[in-house]
Amino acid sequence: QVQLVESGGGLVQAGGSLRLSCAASGRTFQINDMGWYRQAPGKQRELVAAIGSGGNSNYADSVKGRFTISRDNAKKLLFLQMSSLKPEDTAVYYCHARLVVSIEARLDVWGQGTQVTVSS
Repeated sequence: QVQLVESGGGLVQAGGSLRLSCAASGRTFQINDMGWYRQAPGKQRELVAAIGSGGNSNYADSVKGRFTISRDNAKKLLFLQMSSLKPEDTAVYYCHARLVVSIEARLDVWGQGTQVTVSS
């Protein structure tokens, strides 16, 4: 019924930029909060950036000033503009969305992930 698909990952040199995209499809209902998470090998998944339906956003301290999260509500798209990339940014990046199914029900949906590799 609901699916999130990430794209835009790849290999870049340190100091470079990448733009990740996440497309929601299917019966997505109302999408409230969305976010980007990442997981490096051997480490736990961590929140990178989050954005509310009204556009308010917050970031992990490690990416603040370098990454920008945005969304297009009409097209059901989520973006993460990453600049000044560092090797420590290397991870699989996951899109997440919290859907309002009803006044009482919520549904958390995750994308399959896209690999970001930053070479030094």
